[in-house]
Amino acid sequence: MKNLRIFTLFLPLLLLSACIDDEVPLPVPRALTVDAVGFYCNMTVKDHPGPKGQIHQADSEKPLWFSSVRDAVAFTMLPDETKDIAAIYVHDMGGGRDWKHPSDDSWIEARDAWFVIHSRRRGGMGLTEAVPFAHEGEALAFTDEYGGRVVPWHEIPHDYILNAGVPNHDSDHADGNAVDGTEGKHHDG
Repeated sequence: MKNLRIFTLFLPLLLLSACIDDEVPLPVPRALTVDAVGFYCNMTVKDHPGPKGQIHQADSEKPLWFSSVRDAVAFTMLPDETKDIAAIYVHDMGGGRDWKHPSDDSWIEARDAWFVIHSRRRGGMGLTEAVPFAHEGEALAFTDEYGGRVVPWHEIPHDYILNAGVPNHDSDHADGNAVDGTEGKHHDG
């Protein structure tokens, strides 16, 4: 009987440890090389200025590369693209990073980042960009110099990303089409 009680006490711990062991670690961000080709533009990613993106799929060893963060975000929004995403990495542009050549030590998980949208900075293909930052304060400081507003990942408006080539005449307000339908924090700069 004593053994049964001990077993009953340890059974929940055993089950919990089995669940923890099943957790798959995130893939690590890859270094950007001259061999990285943009998923949409089919051009060398390293040749473009501004922050870049890489998406790791659950069923692939190689990441998908994007010449701009905007393109990486668009991939996650488009209905025909795969949704088996294991990780999304973007360059953290905080700390005075070099806009033309962000370094490989600045990759951050996009879904944990803050983004400046509607700024005067342009991305890899010369279009509007969603400029990523690890810290909200650095994103707000960026808006002091380049304008725009700060939003978390889940509040990036679909229209801002998917209509990136269309002139935006109302750059201070959300279009109301964010992932969860809410607007972000405003900071006039």
